[in-house]
Amino acid sequence: MSKTYVIGHTKPDTDAVVAPLALAYLYTQADCFGYENPEAVIPGAINPETTFLFNKFGVEAPRVITATDISEGDSVVLVDHNEASQRLEGLDASGKEDQITEIVDHHKVNVNLNNPIFMTFKPWGSSTTIVYHLMKQENVQPDTTLASLMLAAILSDTVGYKSATTTEKDKEYGAELAEIAGITDVDGFTLEIFKAKSDVSSLTDEQIVKNDYKIFEFGKKTMIDQLETVEQDVILSTKKESLLAAMAEVKKQEEVELLFVAITDILKVNTKLLILGDAEAQVAQKAFGGTVTDNILDIGSK
Repeated sequence: MSKTYVIGHTKPDTDAVVAPLALAYLYTQADCFGYENPEAVIPGAINPETTFLFNKFGVEAPRVITATDISEGDSVVLVDHNEASQRLEGLDASGKEDQITEIVDHHKVNVNLNNPIFMTFKPWGSSTTIVYHLMKQENVQPDTTLASLMLAAILSDTVGYKSATTTEKDKEYGAELAEIAGITDVDGFTLEIFKAKSDVSSLTDEQIVKNDYKIFEFGKKTMIDQLETVEQDVILSTKKESLLAAMAEVKKQEEVELLFVAITDILKVNTKLLILGDAEAQVAQKAFGGTVTDNILDIGSK
């Protein structure tokens, strides 16, 4: 029996787990999509923030799969990513890539596939916002638990509506989901998410460097990791040297030419880039202005 795997990017964050979960639910409720046996899956373990949210709402995380789990005749829907470097490892193997039938994403487009597919891209703050939009088009409403997770995903990806990528659509749909979920104290809920996101006590330095990263082709193969925290100053003052050492090791492992770790203070809405070497410094200063000092470039709220 063929299946439809709905999957987010490697090193999944909350949006990359919840958006596929919500989309798979939509597929089961609306026959018009025509997908057989849709299942939300993940390419790797969920992070501490997502773990906190799934525990809070008593939801079991989607199962982790590999490319070998995808059989001939199965379909794959990509969510919250589209570039080959962010896909499930092995999905680009001969024949597997042709099983991608749809993409739902809010990032820039870099797609080169053999076959025509369905694509839904919106310049909104999260992929979950897009999925909720699709739900509204089909008159499908999530239940209380799913609405709670969807609200959390939007708040996480938009940094509590403070990120520069936030749109009025994120706020509008977030408010609707809060009402469905029965969450009246959205600010308090956001703070809970921030605290869970900030907890890196159980992570090694290498895990922090690979906490929430993506690899891009910007002329040079570039890895960008995002760490959102309420303790930016503490992390930079106590862990900077060990993180730089971990960055050097990860740079070799991932075979990238440039590597940046963006450490964002969620409450202050400030980001500081941890700069590994001269190559990274030149690119960062050209892109954001300012001067790298002691391996740090303060890029403000950019």
